[in-house]
This record gives sequence, C-alpha cells and structure tokens, in this order.
Amino acid sequence: MKEFGLRISKLLALDEQQSVQILQSYLQEDYRGTRDTLKTVLQDERQSQALLLKIAEYYYEERVCLLRCVLLLLTYFQDERHPYMTEYAACVGKLEKDLVSKYRQQFEDLIKAEAPTWETHGNMMTDGQVCRWFRQCLREQTLLLEVMFLYYAYFEMPCAELLGFARLFKELGFGRRQTNRHLVDKSMDTLVDRIGYFSALILVEGMDIDFLHKCALEDRTDQHQFHNTPEICKEMDQMLLTFGDIPHHGPVLLGWVLLRHTLSPEEGTAAVTRLGLITLQLSVFSYLTSMLQALSSTGNNCTASTARMCIYGLLSFVITSFEEDTLGSQQHLVNAVCEVLAAPSLAEIFWESKRNMGLGMILDSAVGVFPHKPRPLLQLLTALLSDKPTAKKVYMFLDKMSIYAEVYKHKPNDVDSSDDETIWRRKVPKLVYPLGSGQTNLRMPLGVLGQVSVSAEGFVVRWEYSYSCWSLFTCEIEMLLHVVSTADVLVHCERVKPILDLVHQVISTDWSVSDCLLPLTSRIYMLLQRLTSVINPPVDVITSCVNCLTVLAARQPGKVWSSLHHTGFLPFTSSPLTNMAQCISADGMRAGNYGNLLVLIEQPRGEYAVTIAFLKLVTTLVKGQLGSTQSRGLIPCVLLVLKEMLPTYHKWRYNTYGVRERIGCLILELVHAILNLSPEGEAQDSAPTLQALCIYSLANTEAGQAVINIMAVGVDTIDMVLSAQPSSGGSEGPGQVLIQTVKLAFSVTNNVLRLKPASDSMSPLEQALTQHGGHGNNLIAVLAKYIYHKHDPALPRLAIQLLKRLASVAPMSVYACLGSDAAAIRDAFLTRLQSHTEDMRIKVMILEFLTVAVETQPGLIELFLNLEVKDGSEGSKEFSLGKWSCLAVVLELLDCRQQGQYWCPPLLQRAALAFLHALWTDRRDSALCVLRTREKFWENLTTPLFGTLPSNSDTPEPCVLESCAFVMKIIGLEVYYVHKDSLEASLKAVLQRLWSLRRYEYWSESVRSLVCGVCEDDSLRSLNETHTLISAWRTLLILSTSHSDVMQLTEDSVRCKLFMDVLEGTKAALMVPQSLPCLRLGSMMTTLLLVLLKQWKSELGSAPPLLPSLSLMLESVLQADPRLMERTKAKLFSCLLSALQIQGLNGGEISQLPQLLLCVCGTIQDEALALIDSTRHMTQSAEVQEDSMETDAPRNLQTDQRDGVCVLALHLCKELCLVDEDGDGEQWLLVVRRLPVLASVLSALELSLRSRRNLYFTESALHLLLTLARTPQGAAAVAGAGVLQSICLPLLSVYEGPTNGATQAFSRRAQDAPCWPGVYRLCVCLMESLLKTLRYSFINEALDFVGVHQERILQCLNAVRTVQSLACLDEADHTVGFLLQLSAFTKEWQFHLPQLLRDIQVNLCYLCQTCTYLLHSKKMLQHYLQAKNGEALPPGPLPIARPQRVGGQPAAKASSAADEREEVELKAVQVVQCSLLKILSKTLNTLQNFTPDCCQILLDQCMDLAEYRSLFVLSFSPALDSDSAPSFGTLLASINVALTMLGEVEKKKEPASAVSSEDTQALKSLLMFTMENCVCVLISQAVRCLKDSSVPPRDKQRLKQELSSELSTLFTSLSRFFRRGSPSSPAGGLLPSPQTKPPSAGPKGPAEGQEPLVQLVQAFLRHIQR
Repeated sequence: MKEFGLRISKLLALDEQQSVQILQSYLQEDYRGTRDTLKTVLQDERQSQALLLKIAEYYYEERVCLLRCVLLLLTYFQDERHPYMTEYAACVGKLEKDLVSKYRQQFEDLIKAEAPTWETHGNMMTDGQVCRWFRQCLREQTLLLEVMFLYYAYFEMPCAELLGFARLFKELGFGRRQTNRHLVDKSMDTLVDRIGYFSALILVEGMDIDFLHKCALEDRTDQHQFHNTPEICKEMDQMLLTFGDIPHHGPVLLGWVLLRHTLSPEEGTAAVTRLGLITLQLSVFSYLTSMLQALSSTGNNCTASTARMCIYGLLSFVITSFEEDTLGSQQHLVNAVCEVLAAPSLAEIFWESKRNMGLGMILDSAVGVFPHKPRPLLQLLTALLSDKPTAKKVYMFLDKMSIYAEVYKHKPNDVDSSDDETIWRRKVPKLVYPLGSGQTNLRMPLGVLGQVSVSAEGFVVRWEYSYSCWSLFTCEIEMLLHVVSTADVLVHCERVKPILDLVHQVISTDWSVSDCLLPLTSRIYMLLQRLTSVINPPVDVITSCVNCLTVLAARQPGKVWSSLHHTGFLPFTSSPLTNMAQCISADGMRAGNYGNLLVLIEQPRGEYAVTIAFLKLVTTLVKGQLGSTQSRGLIPCVLLVLKEMLPTYHKWRYNTYGVRERIGCLILELVHAILNLSPEGEAQDSAPTLQALCIYSLANTEAGQAVINIMAVGVDTIDMVLSAQPSSGGSEGPGQVLIQTVKLAFSVTNNVLRLKPASDSMSPLEQALTQHGGHGNNLIAVLAKYIYHKHDPALPRLAIQLLKRLASVAPMSVYACLGSDAAAIRDAFLTRLQSHTEDMRIKVMILEFLTVAVETQPGLIELFLNLEVKDGSEGSKEFSLGKWSCLAVVLELLDCRQQGQYWCPPLLQRAALAFLHALWTDRRDSALCVLRTREKFWENLTTPLFGTLPSNSDTPEPCVLESCAFVMKIIGLEVYYVHKDSLEASLKAVLQRLWSLRRYEYWSESVRSLVCGVCEDDSLRSLNETHTLISAWRTLLILSTSHSDVMQLTEDSVRCKLFMDVLEGTKAALMVPQSLPCLRLGSMMTTLLLVLLKQWKSELGSAPPLLPSLSLMLESVLQADPRLMERTKAKLFSCLLSALQIQGLNGGEISQLPQLLLCVCGTIQDEALALIDSTRHMTQSAEVQEDSMETDAPRNLQTDQRDGVCVLALHLCKELCLVDEDGDGEQWLLVVRRLPVLASVLSALELSLRSRRNLYFTESALHLLLTLARTPQGAAAVAGAGVLQSICLPLLSVYEGPTNGATQAFSRRAQDAPCWPGVYRLCVCLMESLLKTLRYSFINEALDFVGVHQERILQCLNAVRTVQSLACLDEADHTVGFLLQLSAFTKEWQFHLPQLLRDIQVNLCYLCQTCTYLLHSKKMLQHYLQAKNGEALPPGPLPIARPQRVGGQPAAKASSAADEREEVELKAVQVVQCSLLKILSKTLNTLQNFTPDCCQILLDQCMDLAEYRSLFVLSFSPALDSDSAPSFGTLLASINVALTMLGEVEKKKEPASAVSSEDTQALKSLLMFTMENCVCVLISQAVRCLKDSSVPPRDKQRLKQELSSELSTLFTSLSRFFRRGSPSSPAGGLLPSPQTKPPSAGPKGPAEGQEPLVQLVQAFLRHIQR
C-alpha cells in the first residue's frame, strides 16, 4: 500500500501525505470493490495501473467539486429564498479576504504550468494522460474565472486589480495563448471560449458600468473610482489600443470606451474613437449574443443571469450614450438585447424604466420601422414576456399601436405632401392588405398624416394611424395562406414566424389572453395544413405552429384535437381499430404530413425541430386526458413513435450534439405520460387503449429492447459524459439530458412490469431484463451499479426501484446476476445507507428493496444480512453481525437517540421498521436471534408506541402511522410464534410498560379518533397508512384475546374500554354508507368487533347496551352497495347474535327491536329471493350439462354458506323471536304483516329441498320455523303460510336417490355435522312442534306428512337395530316424538290411515324390543359400535396425552393410552345408551296411547275392547332377537333392564364419573319414566287380554300366573329399591293410585306403600290374584 501511495504521489505530483489522504478518500467514496479485491488489484500490475488512473480521475473530479462548492456559496449567500443563506454568508465572509488573491494565484499557476511528462510523472503519464491533465487544467481555469466573476458581481474591484487582470488576460490571449496550447484539440474549444467569456466579463464587471451610468445621470461622475486614477486610465488606454484581434476584446473595449467617454469627454477623444471603431469591427453585439447563449445553455443559471445583468447595464448605457445609427446593425443589437432580457426580473425592470433612455430607446426604434420590419419589435416584445403582468403590458402595447411604417421607392399618387416633402397626407382610404371582401383587414382612413424620411430603401413613411397589431397579425397569416403556393411564401414566412413565436410566448405566460387571440390561433390549423403540403415546407414556421398548438392543448386538449385531426398533419388510420394485432401491424395506418416531413426533410438534413415539437404536442394531448374516442385517435401517433422512432432514433443523422438525447428523452416522456394515465373513462369494448398499446409494444416488440438499451448505458458512460461537459453544473447539458432519459427508461420499465396483464409465459421484455450474461454484463448488474452514481440522486433511486420490481415479479436470482461484484455492490449500498448526508429517498428505496428481497431473494438477503456463524456452548450455532451487515445500519436508525435528527427522519424509520417486519414475517430465525438479543433492541423498536400522535387539528405524518403499525405487527408475530416462557425479558418489560403507562387505552382512543377523522374526510392523504395502522391494531387486539397474560391485557375495565372504542369507531365508519373508504374501514373494524365479542364475553356482560349501536350499524350497512357489504353484513349479524347471547335485552325491551326485526326480515326476504334465482340458474345449468361428455363439471356459483348473510340473518331472526316470546310474538307478527318474509323463506326452502341445494340455508330456515312454532301465534302463521306444501313433498328429494327413487342408507356421520338427513330430522321436529302447539288445527297436515313419508318413518324405526350411529338414533328419537304427538289423535289416524297406523304400532313394538335388547348387554352394544358402525367414539378429537420430556417407560405410556381409549369408548357407549333409553321411553309413551287407559280398563266393565288391538303376543320368553315377536316378556325385560340400569347408577360412586350429577339425576328420572310407562302398557295389555273373549281361558290363566310371578318379583325389587331412597318419576303425578293422599318425603326417603309405581303394581297383583 505504501508503494502504491508513492506511485500516486509521482503521477499527481503530490506529497505522500496528500496521496494517502486521496487514497483513503477514494477507497471510502468511489472504490467499486471490496477489501479482498483491493489486495488482488494491488498485486496485479495491469489492475493496479487501471486503479491508479481511476484515482487520478477521482482527484481531478474532487478538485472540480471543491470549486463548485465555492461557486454554490457565491450563488446563494445573498439569496433570501435559500434555506441556508445565513450559513453561506458566514462562509463567504471568512473566504472574502483571501479568496481572489489565492484563486488568482492559482489561475496564474495553471496557465504557467508545464505539461507533465513520463520523465517527471512516471511511465503512466502517456500522451492521453497529458491531454487529460490539460483538459483538467482548462476546466479549473474556467471555474476559477467563474468564481472570480461572481465574486466581483457582489464586491467592488479596485482599479489596480482591473489593470492587473487586463495584463494577465492579454498575456493569456483571453485563453488562446496557453502555455500548452499545442495540446488544445477540438473538444477543448468550448473550455477555451469560456475562459475568454469570463475574462471579458470580469474586466467589464471591474469597470462598474452600472455605477458609472448612475453617476452620469446624476452628474456626479467624479465619484466613480476611475475618475481619480489618470495613470491607470492612461496605461489602460495604451494597453487596450493593442486589442482588436480577438472577439473577446469587444465587450472590454466597449466598456472602456463608455468609461473614458463619460469620465473625460474632452481627453483622449481620438483614442476613444479608435477604440470604438475597433469594437464595431469586432461585431461586439453579435459576440455578446453568442456569449450569453453559450453561458445559458451549458452553465450555471446564476452565472448566466449575473452575466446578463452585467451586459444589461453595459447595453443600457451604450444605447443612452450613443446614437443607434452609429452602433452598427440594428438586428445584431436587438438580438443582444433579447438575449439579455432572458434574465429573471429584467423584463419587469424594463417596463418600469423610462422609454426615452436605455433599452427603451431600442423599443421605440423598433416601433418606428414596424410593420415594415416586424422582426425587431416582435423579438423584443417576446423577450419582454416573463409573467402575467408583463404579458398584459405586451398585449396592450400591441393592441394600441399608433405608428404604421411603410417604404415606398416612388411617391404614390394617392397622397399629398408638404412643400419640403417631410409630411405626407393620404387623399383616399386604403386597405392595407390585398385581401378579399369580408375578410379581416386594416383600413387606413382619409387624411392620415405620415412623417417621411429618405433612406437607401426609398421613402420611409411613418403614418400616424391607430390600429391593433393583433388584427395586423391576423392579416399577415391570411396573406401567407393566400400565397402559400407561390414564390412569395418564404418572404411571408419570415414575417409570420416571429408573430407565431410571440403568440406562443403570450399564451404560455398568460392563458387569460388566449380568448382575445382566437382569430389568430384558429387560423394556425389551416396554416399547418397548407404549409406541410407544399414541396419544400418551411420547417421553422411549422415548428412555431406546432408549439402554439402545444400550449393551447395544455388547456383545451379536446378542442385542439378536434381541429387538428382534420388537418392531415398527424398520423391517422384509414380503417377502424378493433384489436391489438391490427394496431401492432399498423395495418391501414398513414404517417400523415408529419411522417412525410420527418422522412423526406428532417432526417436527410439532420435537423429535427418539428419532431421535437410533435413529441411535445402528442405528450400534451395525452396528458390532457381526452375521452376514449379521441384517445384512440392518438393511437397512430403513438404507434409511429413506438414502431418507427423509438427503435431507430439513435441511428438517425444529427447535425447538432445533444439533439439525439433530447429526442430520446421526449419519446420516453410521452410513453411515461401514457403509462401514468388514470383508468377513468377507459372504453369497455375490445378496441385497445393507448396504455394497453404501449404496454404490449414495450413488452413484445423492438421498442422494449430500445428502452433496455437506454437503461444499459451504465454509470460509467454517464460519468464520462458529465466530466466532458464544459459547464460547472446546470440542468440542460448533454449529461443531464442523458440522466433524465435513463431515469424515464427506469420509470417506464417499472410501470410496464406493474401494469402488464398476468401471463403464464414471459414476454420478450422480461426475458431481456432477466437473462444472465457473462462477467457481470447482464442488465441486473448494470442496474445495481447505478448505486455508484453521485450526480443525480434520483438516478440510483429509480434504478433500485426497478430492481425491487424485478426482484418481486421476475423468476431469477439477483444475487446470481451480480456475480463477483455482489459484495462490492452490497458495500456501496450500505455505505450510502449509513451516510448522514445521503439523499433520504435513496436510503428509503434501498430499505424497500431489501424488504422485498427478504421474501423473494434469499441469496441476496443473506448477503446483506452478513451474519457470522460460530459454535455455541451446547453445540448449537450462534450468530453475530458481520462488518457489512445491513442490520447494523437498521439498528442505528432505530436507536432512540438518533430519532429526531436530520439524518434519521420518520420516513426512513418507517422503511427500517418495514424491513424488520419483513424479517419477522418471513421467519428469518438467524437474523431474529441476533436482533432479539441486542441490547435495548425492544426498547428502541417500540419507541413509536410510547410517542404521541398530533391532535385532531393536525394530520399525523403518514409514515409515523405506518411505523407504529409495523411495531405492532412485529410484537404480534413475536408473541404468536415464540412461547411465553422463551420471550426475551426486555420484550416482557416493554409489554409491562405498555400496560402500566396505559398505552393500550391511548392507542385505542387514537385509533378511534383516526377512524372518526377518516369518516369526516375520506380524502385524507394518509388514508392507506391509517388503514395499515388500524389493521395492525386489530391484529394486536385479536392476539391479546388468546395471549392476554403475555400482553398484560387482563384487566376487565381496560378490555371493556377497548371494546367500546372499537364499537364507536366501527359505528362511525359504517354510518357513512356513501363512502367506500369508510365502508372498507368499517368492514375491517367489524371483524375485530366480532372477535372481541366472542372472546371477551364475561367482561362485556356489564358493558353498556350493545344492541342499539349494532342495530344502527346494520341499518346503515343495508343502505350501502350490497355487493361491497356482503361480508360486513354477515359479520354484523354475527355480532348481533353474540350480543344477544351475552347481554340479552339487558333487563328490558329495546326500542330498536321492531326496527331491527324489520331490517333482519327484509334482509332475509331479499336474500331468499336472490337464493331462489341463483338456485334456479344452477339447476338449469346442471340440466344443460347432463349430456356433456366432460367428466369434471365446472364449479357452479355457490351462494349458500355457513356464515353467509342469509344463514346468519335467519339465526338472528330466530334469536330475536325467542326474545319476543315474552311479548307473545307481537313484534314478529307486525313484521310478518308488513313483509311476506315467510312466503319468501318457504319458497326458497321448497326449491332447496327439491334440488338438494343450499343445505345451510335449509337448516337455518327450519330452525327459525321451529322457534316460531313454539308459540300459538307463530305456529299459526307458519301453518297459514303453507309450510306443509313447501316441505312435505319436496322433502322426498332429501332422502331418495337422484335417479331411481331408492331411499338412501342411513347416515353414519356425526350427529351435529350439516347434512340432508339432519334436514329431514328438523322437518320431523317441526311437524311435531306444530302439532303439539296447534293440536286439532294441524291434524290433517300432520296426517298428510306421515302418509307421504311413511316408508321413511317405518325404515327409521327398523334401522335402530342395525345402525346405532348418533344421527340414526337422533332421527328415530324425533320420529317417535312426532308419533307420540300424533298418537293423541288415534281415532282420526284410524279413520284416514288405518293400515299405516297398524304398521306403526307393530314397528313401535319391535322398536321397544330392539332398544331393550341393545340396552340389556353393554358389551354387545360396544361390539356393534366398533364392528358395524365404526363409531366407538363420539364427535370430536380424541384426548391425546401430552408428551413428557423426561421419565416414564414405553410400557407405561402404552398402558396409559389404552386406558384413555377404553374410557373414551365407555363414554361413547353411555351416550348411545342414553339415546336408546330416550327412544324407549317415548316409544312406550306412544304405545300407552294405543292401549286402553289403566284406570279405565280396570274400572270400566263396559269398555269396547275392539277399539284397541293387542300389541304384544302372549309369551313370557325374554327372547330379544329380531325373529321373535314382541311379547309380554319384552315388556318385562324392559322393566328389568331399566331397573338394572337404575341400580347401576345408584351403585356408581366414582368421583370421576362419565356424567355429572345433573346428568345422573336426569338419567334416573328417565329410567323411572321408562319403567312407569312400561308397567302401564303391561297392565293395560294384560287386562285387555284377560277381558278379551277370543283369548282361551287356559292362556288367560297362564297370563295370570306368569304376571303374578314376574310382578311379585318386580314388586319385591321395587320395594327394596325405594327403601334405599330413589326420586319419584317425573310422571308420578299421572299414575293411578288407590290412595288419595299424596306422597310425602321423609328424612329417609319415601315409604314403600306411598310410591305410585309400587302401589300400581300391588293393586294389579291383587286384581289378577282374585
């Protein structure tokens, strides 16, 4: 390294210390490699030489940058608009004393420096390097002179210094006599000219002409500094007399002539005259024009303005002091004046000054020859337009012209003259222009006087005639239109062009004048059409026409387009455009007059003024957002640009440097404008839009490759162009135009990738962007290397933005594309990221790029994370931050001590937090481990949560809201994924602080305020960020419901407060149904509301009433667009359901109940009708597809969902009806009278049952009908609406096969799962409930139902023996329950369906036998469940033992699992037993209605036994198999089984019983009820048999004996059982008892003789034993 430093010293002629400093600075700022690559470079001679030259370039650029810094200070140190004016002024104050002396000395050293050679500077100093050194020398000279010129513009130059500068510049030849002038080549001419320009300006500024002019006007010339320095003046005279051979001498001589003429008019007259002649010979005014143009085109705007101010003073004094005729050509003088007036504020100064002095005299002179010579006046007035006030002054000036100048070679006959021929008087009126009648013209009236002067051209007459120049301009354009095809066209074009330029400038400056200029502007279209049609069109006039139309199009695009597209100037199509293929092929498209002009005129000449104007015009029309039809008219124009210009413009011939780059920039500006068009107003037909055309062309044609070529220019080329610029900065140089073009290419490509329609295949553009090239030559590497660009921060920012887009959408590895440069590029990224003075937007874009890379570029993000791995203490891997890790920079940005500093604004913190959030989302565990353990990481991360948002009057910064949102999301992810025992202590401390400092309440209130703010003004700029924060807050609250101990959110009052804030925010958002942003926000909040309602039930029981607010929200949402609010309505219905479950009616009725019922029922009606339409559509679609050969039918649109609006509305309506039962359903009946909701529901239900669709709707509708059937009014309404017609026959489709009508097998699925058998069960329940409520009013409908579904009913009763699934048992239970209600109407049943009644009775008896059989043997039942049904377990997951970390043997674990399995199976058997017992009890209860009443048959001797059939055969065998008919033995077995189970329940003493105490009590009551019913049926059937004369006496005797024996045993068992104490049967009060005294419970249980069942058995025994 030391040796390399010595080589730098020798090459650059510096000492070693300076060389080391330069090397260090270069390695830190500009080196494009890593430390490892540096070692390799230094060891290789060729690479080290290249590095040496790069360091030399860096050194040269740094020297130039230092001078530019001083130039910047001098530019703005007195500018009050600049934010750092005070600091700049302080710096200039410190530099003021020595600045000029040192810079002058440095300038002299540079001009005297000998060119380096290889002997003095080493063998690296080749001829090329010598030229590079000399170019650097000239650049520094230029900048030094520019600095000194600006300095003397603010500070006075002593006379002696002026003399010294004059000598110096004379010796230098104003830049042309350099010591090393032999090294000057053509590329350095611009720098040499600039040296001459600034040399002349410094000398002119040193003469202080402005002060001299002021002194002359005030007659105090003695106060000028040169008045008392005759020696210096004399020496200057002698020196300047030697001037005259260089154009740069002109301004100096002119200024000195003024000074000498003013200070001493008598002395040195001859010298002054001689100097004046020399000045005119040097064409000083032409020189001033070219000088100012050169400085303004390539220089600093401030320097050019200062130069104009300097020359303004010079010209003003010259014109005041000398006659205009003595100053040479008027046109040259006018050109110089116009160039001077381009400076800011000079136009205002001109209009405020007197017209009889200074530049005002030039204006009067130009007026004197107008309109004979229109150009001077129009040029001056065009230059005098700077703002609206000046535009109005120019307009008024031309509108009231009083002199009309004409030139006559001979005296005309229509005038009279004075004796001396100086005054002429017109004898007759005259039309000024030879135009036809009816056209605009000027009429000079009779008697007009004119002053006559004689010149070389003839008689110049200035008529005293008042007229408007705007009318004259109109006439001039009309004349041009008349002569456009004649030889006079060029003459008239010369007159019209300045008119068009003036009009363009006027309407550009002040649009309000455009209406007054309508006669002019309306003729431009015809002029454009005529001029572009001639053989040799005047390009400059056409350019001016197009420029005028461009300005008009900015305000009136539609009007300009409608007039322009008829002219034939723009490209057009001869056939309508219908598709993209036609557009791309350009079939039927014509290039128009412009296309012909481009090919035939501009390209051969190499001048492209019309093309530049054309591109600006089309861009303006595009930005004007024309309608879809007009925009399509621009497609030929855009297609010409994309197909013929963009791919080939770089190959055209160019005469002027920089035009190629400008055309490329304008083309991309047009494309960029199209891609940024808003989609509003886009046509919906197949014709392509402008944007679609651009996207397709760039993605699939050569236009896209042209854009890629522009992007591939690379940072090195741009730096080379910038370094070759002669200027010190500015925004219009070739380098700046190239940068702007590349930036536009980046933006265009990014937009194409963003807007391109999704496709399975990659477009040519994407392939070209992502293809890999060797040695880092692919485009990705080129884009990444733009990070090295320092001149324009937007260039690397846009390059990174495009990289971000490619990283997320393109299937490629950015890391692989970077190749060996990856580490160096990473270092450059991080260097700019951690710099405190770097442009903030670049740093934000870098972080956004890394955020995307976390998810899509694993290799690249690992490179940037740069984590070092080392082995931990227990064999695990530990990670630490490497030297070049982006995490170190991100952590620094999050440091709470950095926040608030200028280098760490909120936007940058937001980007850093977004990056961390991406790491947490992607679960980058290695990075997370490092971050979690960093000191104060969680404290710094959560700092935004402990801050305070601005009040409601101040809109918070959007990035602050997003920062807080990212912090909340990171905390949520950490708490969710990490076990609470493994959380960092610092994070737990932060969460504790959040609770202790009441930050939950604060953020809850803030979020509520933000929501309310959005509702008040949904056009807030922070709308998206507000949504992000609310979403994050929602996530955090939802997480806190399941991790409340970790989040420290356990206090009930806090939870209630947070919930009420959410409720208020949701209400505020949903109460603005016209605002789409508010509704989306409300939908988001509704989700949170629903979750909190379900999770915080206990805390919300004491909260303020929730139903009123929820009801208002529902009303508002129902007014919004139903397509947008579908999910929100569903969530609101769920919220209302949860609120009803939590709070009920809060102790009283709510006033919103009628309206709420109305809203809910209205929704149900609308949804039911929509469901009907949808179901019919799907049914028809299915019928159409029946004959299709496709094996996979397309998925139909399914509107029926478990959590759909209709289903939830039905459930909510059911709950509200339950609430309304206390008021006998009055509110419900009122709603039913207003809305035909029941009819709609039943219609949808009928259609759903027929088509076996909409399962969830069907179930919820039946539940609602079941609820209504509980009250008489509701049941009557349901029955009156035709429920039987809607259910009875359609229900057949539920369980019959789709083709052959066969009944489907009974389901073995879980009981609670939604299924069509469950629908059938609900229908049976509904029939049962309606019959139970309405009784005789519904008997006919019930009989119709049982008649239609008799097969299913009988199958269900028989299926219990073979299928013991819970679903099958549940259906049997409901079926028997329905039959129980129907059995109360046995006579009606017998009359209508006698055979069915007999079948039902038989099947019920068999069902009794089956249940008894299954209940008799628990092991057999368990075997059936396992072998036949596979349902040994009830619905729900098996309880799985938690794995133990230590201890325990495998055998013990297996034993434990087996025990648990056995316990679960036991529970399953008990559940099935309970279901069988319910079925048995209801069956016996039903059979009791089919057999005579016990009391009646025992006591009534005249009873007609024919009414009742014998149900059981006379057998006492306990056979329970299906082959044996049900007998008395079956009933006795049922009694014994019930008694046995009752004993088992009594004996069970285990604390961990399968059922709770309440369940045990219910089971005992059920068993007692079963025994009582069985005993009643047994007694009734036995007595009937005994009284039946058809039964043989022998059988009767056998019956008495068997019953006496069996019942005696039963009596003994019952007596023993009741002595132990057993609860009475739930039907005990209904049993017959010979005792009138009710049973009374003693302390030891009821007495034996007091139990009704025992008494009944005892009484019957006595009866049969008599």
